Amino acid sequence: MSVVSIKTDPESQTGATSGRTMDRVVETRRLPPRTRLAIGIAAFVALAGGFYAFAPDGQSQSVPAARLTVSTVTQGRFDDFLPLRARVTPLVTVYLDAIEGGRVEQVLIEDGATVKKGQMLAVLSNAELQLSVLARQTEVTQQINSMRSQELALAQNRVLNERNVLEAELATKKAERQYQREAPLAQKGFVAGKTFADTRDSFDYEKQRRAVLQRGRATDEKLQTSQLAQLRASNESLQTSLALARANLDALNLRAPVDGTVSAFSIQVGQSMAPGERIGQIDSPGRNKLVATVDEFYLARVRAGQRASVEWNGKSYPMRVTKIYPTVRNGSFEIDLQFLGAEPPQIQRGQTLQPRLTLGDPARARLIPNGAFYNETGGSWVFVVAPDGRSAIKRQVRLGRRNSDFIEVLDGLDPGEKVLTSPYTGFADKDRLDLDAN
Repeated sequence: MSVVSIKTDPESQTGATSGRTMDRVVETRRLPPRTRLAIGIAAFVALAGGFYAFAPDGQSQSVPAARLTVSTVTQGRFDDFLPLRARVTPLVTVYLDAIEGGRVEQVLIEDGATVKKGQMLAVLSNAELQLSVLARQTEVTQQINSMRSQELALAQNRVLNERNVLEAELATKKAERQYQREAPLAQKGFVAGKTFADTRDSFDYEKQRRAVLQRGRATDEKLQTSQLAQLRASNESLQTSLALARANLDALNLRAPVDGTVSAFSIQVGQSMAPGERIGQIDSPGRNKLVATVDEFYLARVRAGQRASVEWNGKSYPMRVTKIYPTVRNGSFEIDLQFLGAEPPQIQRGQTLQPRLTLGDPARARLIPNGAFYNETGGSWVFVVAPDGRSAIKRQVRLGRRNSDFIEVLDGLDPGEKVLTSPYTGFADKDRLDLDAN
C-alpha cells in the first residue's frame, strides 16, 4: 500500500475541515506469477492451433475450380476402336536402279508417265563394259567348243569299243563253229592232231579276248558317263555365264520391270550414272494403301487382319491391317492398311486420312471421358470430387481399354461419381485438392 500526499496552498486553507477530505489512498493490484504464466501458455497454444488449422497442408493444394474439368462416371456402350492418322502411299513401289553404270544416251519417257512392263525407259553406253562383255563372250564360246570336242572324242571312243566287242564276238563264234566241226573228226582220226590243237587254242583265245574287251568297254562306259556328266554341267555353267554377260550388256537398256507410273525420274542425256544409282521408281497404277502411325501403347493389341474403316465424302470404305512394323521410333510404330474393295475416288498420294482401327467388339461398361490426366497417371489413379464439390481426393482405380472419347473403368469408381479429367500438371504429387470457387 502506498500513500500519495496532495499538497495544498497554505493560504487557501481557511481551517475548514472539508478540504482535508480530498486526500485518498490509491491501491495497485497485480496478478500472481502462476496465473500470468498460465495465461501466456494458453495464448501460445491458441495461436499455434489457429496456425495449424488455417495453414495449408503439405499433401493438399488449393486449385481454382474454373481451370479443372469435372466429368461424371456413366454406364454405357464402349466401342473398342482406335483413331489413326495415315498417309496415302502406293500399294506396290518398284525402285529403278542403274545395274551397270554408264553415260545416258537417250531418255525415252518423262517423269509421271504411265509405262508397261518391258517398255524402254532410257539407254546408257559403257564402252569398257561392252569390250569386257565381248571378251568374256569369246572366252566362254571357246570353252564351250573345247568341251564339245571332248564330248565328241568320248562318243567316238564309245563307238570304237562297241565295234571291237562286236568283232570279238564274231571271231569267237567262227572259232567255236570250227572247233565243233573238227572235234568229232579228230576223234576218228580224219583231222591231224596238230591242226585240231590249233583250232582249239584259237577258240579259247577268241573267248578270252571277247571277255577282256567286254570288261574294258564296261570300265570305259563308267568313266565316259562320269566325264560326260561333268562336261554337261560345265557346259550349262558356261552357258549361264554367257547369258549373264549378255544380260549385263543388255542392262545398259533401262526397261520398266512392272506396269505403273514413273516418279522421281529426272535423268538427263549426257549424265553419268554410277552402278546401283537410284534413277526413279514405278508405283502401282490406281492402287494405294494407308501407312498409319500407332502409339506404342497399342503394340500388343494390333494384329494383322484386323478390320478398319475410313470415311470419305460421307461414305465408309472398309480396310484391314496387312503388315505391322514392330520397330518403335519416337514412341510409335507403323502399320499398313489395305482397302478391301474399291478405293475412295480422287485421293492423292501423300494425302492424310483418318481411319478408325477396330480393336475389339462393343461391350457395356462403366465409362469416363478420355482426358489428358491419363498421360500423367497411367490409369492407376484419379482425383475423385467430393459430393459437396469443394475438394477432390486421390483414389487408386483400375482402368481398361480406351478410345478417343471414353476410357473403360474396371474397378474403383461407381456410376454417378465425379472425377477430374483435365491435366494434373502442378498437383500430381498431392493427395487432396481444395477446389476454390472464386
